[in-house]
Amino acid sequence: MAKNPLHCSFCGRNREEVKILIAGQEGHICENCVEHAREIIEQELLTKDDKTPSSFKLTIKKPVEIKKFLDEYVIGQDEAKKVLAVAVYNHYKRLQQKPSESASGDIEIEKSNIIMVGETGTGKTLLAKSIARMLNVPFAIVDATVFTEAGYVGEDVESILTRLLQVCNYDVPTAERGIVYIDEIDKIARKGDNPSITRDVSGEGVQQGMLKLLEGTDVLVPPQGGRKHPEQKLIKINTQNILFICGGAFDGIDKIIARRVQTNTIGFNVDKELQETMKKNLLCYVNAPDLKSFGLIPELLGRLPVVTHLDPLDAVALRAILTEPKNALVKQYKKLFELEGIKLTIEPNVLNFMVDKAMEYKLGARGLRSICESILTDAMFELPGTIQKDFLLDIEYARRKFETSKISLLKVA
Repeated sequence: MAKNPLHCSFCGRNREEVKILIAGQEGHICENCVEHAREIIEQELLTKDDKTPSSFKLTIKKPVEIKKFLDEYVIGQDEAKKVLAVAVYNHYKRLQQKPSESASGDIEIEKSNIIMVGETGTGKTLLAKSIARMLNVPFAIVDATVFTEAGYVGEDVESILTRLLQVCNYDVPTAERGIVYIDEIDKIARKGDNPSITRDVSGEGVQQGMLKLLEGTDVLVPPQGGRKHPEQKLIKINTQNILFICGGAFDGIDKIIARRVQTNTIGFNVDKELQETMKKNLLCYVNAPDLKSFGLIPELLGRLPVVTHLDPLDAVALRAILTEPKNALVKQYKKLFELEGIKLTIEPNVLNFMVDKAMEYKLGARGLRSICESILTDAMFELPGTIQKDFLLDIEYARRKFETSKISLLKVA
């Protein structure tokens, strides 16, 4: 009688039909069945209520410590840093509040969602990314420009929470105490200040869809996002303890503020110096009615009670951005040359030249990188592979390379 050939005890395939056959005490299993078993285990764990211990261990950081950490990466913007530090610290304290305490009649702390207003290149997204480095709660950064009203091509607002779920590996209790930064919030402003009878698919409709998320309610979230997987099981997430931080450039809001604070007053007793100072940084006077005039609906603003601003960057701040932060541009380029065995030396007057051009073209901190690239691209192209070990960037070289670059052709409005 012939001996039974080795085969998988689960699917019945013979040894010749599979790549690997793992032996057990009384049977065997092939690599295909192992893979299917892994998928089943992941799916079961995803739908179970009892989760494995979270990798996010809550540790309290005082507001002063949070601001000190932000100072290492972001230059200036003290007002915005303080507001963010207090909001994050209060969020930690809310998470430590036991549900039984609030149910017994004690005061329940409500969350204070934030909206940040600042010109492009002043550090809104950098502040969010820097905070994400230090937090011990899940932190997700999403872009508001991809969202449309439910039923139209684009992403639904619920996919904001999908990003948060992915960050914490689909651990729902951990996601329910996370922080979400919504960037480019000004891009979903409604097209006119007055409500319209026609649909505003990527404007007011998105704002209305966000209301339930910001307020705090049970939301059914597609685990893989979007409508590409209609058969997927929805996951229920409560947003009561999720802190939302919104940021946007709000280009043109300074004109709305100027009309309100009346910077063009004329007369003998007008303080001209005070008016000029106000005109330089009108954003520091921003409030909720200005944002409403810009195109955010009142219901959304009511759920974003904390309004803060980021100051425009002056020459001193831009000079500091080049050299002082942990990930300063000069340090990055020196590291790039160092990886090729080349020591990069930059003269101080070259840095001043870069700052002057960045102020001239009004591109904020991002403009500094464009200027650095235009000056150093040829050197980064030619020097790797040569025997040169030192490269001195002087003002003559910088001027010559910048004047022949395309960025020098930009016209300032």
